[in-house]
Amino acid sequence: MGRAALVLSAVFLWGQLTDPDLRALVLGQEIAAEAAVLPDHALRTDAGAAHLLSEPGAEAPGLLLRDLAEAALTRLEFYAAALGLAPAMAELRAGAPLQARLHLGKAPPQGAEARATAGDIMALYGVKPAAAVAARLPQMQVRGAARVRAADAVPAGLRRPAAPGDVAPLARREPYAFFFAVEEHDLRFRRFDGSLSPQVTRAAFLSGDAVTVLPYDPTRDRVLLVEQFRAGPFARGDRQPWQLEAIAGRIDPGETPEDAARREAVEEAGLTLGALLPVAGYYPSPGICAEYLYSYVALCDLPDGAAGVFGVEGEAEDIRGHLIGFDDLMTLVATGEAGNAPLLLTALWLQRERPRLRRETP
Repeated sequence: MGRAALVLSAVFLWGQLTDPDLRALVLGQEIAAEAAVLPDHALRTDAGAAHLLSEPGAEAPGLLLRDLAEAALTRLEFYAAALGLAPAMAELRAGAPLQARLHLGKAPPQGAEARATAGDIMALYGVKPAAAVAARLPQMQVRGAARVRAADAVPAGLRRPAAPGDVAPLARREPYAFFFAVEEHDLRFRRFDGSLSPQVTRAAFLSGDAVTVLPYDPTRDRVLLVEQFRAGPFARGDRQPWQLEAIAGRIDPGETPEDAARREAVEEAGLTLGALLPVAGYYPSPGICAEYLYSYVALCDLPDGAAGVFGVEGEAEDIRGHLIGFDDLMTLVATGEAGNAPLLLTALWLQRERPRLRRETP
């Protein structure tokens, strides 16, 4: 009693699982691995993702785990299934030929984002089936990338700098998860008198980090807004669920906020942006939402005819562009027709910086 059962098989690891920190997250402990090769296979990368391909005469490098405890093997198989990797058997060369388990398919890139996503996946081990996790893998990878950005140093001058132990997590639940998700956390937090609070439950809406970008032509003194139907105003009962906005979208795994802004400008407005000018990075509603926004103004050539109807095929996007002068933009702000935080914030930033931008434009 008390000893973990052993499974008399070996496991060949490649791609993400050669990272010792990620592997420890998945297995629940650090387990020694030895170098091994998989004959007649090759390891290829495409856009950072790894592929294990059949290729006679080639050898794919990896790691070998021998006689894993059943608990560790079950965790590994859950993680592989969540990534969409299929189980298989193969003969390895590790001192002597032996049969080993492996998982075949496309493995996402390694690195800090992969480790953050692995932690979120394994938090659902024993809570949700692997198939349910696999269905949300792209969203979980977006969230993993957001976790990495959230770890960057931020100012803490007026506010109290957080220290280890200031938040004591007790339990975590995921009552809803589809394209977006909701998490509930039972926790205690450090109060301003130095004591820990009683246990409280706090819920947060998870949607990943996003960018907004307002194209501005300083020579013509005009901007481009986009208009589209939005579920949030509709669900509130707003009589006008079509919103005027800056170009916006989520930051994909492996992208920088600047990369995402340029990609979204092409997808939503057919525009190639010039210089990106940071407006602010901020939580739009930190009491309920984990989303973090990076807002920009982009210098851009906006001639007559630059506005059109765009959107990504397959995502039911129907996005109309509007070319308007700066004064008309500020009228929309004053009347309330511009009614979302990123556009309001960006318009006020542009109002302050516009004289300088126009003066510096040849």
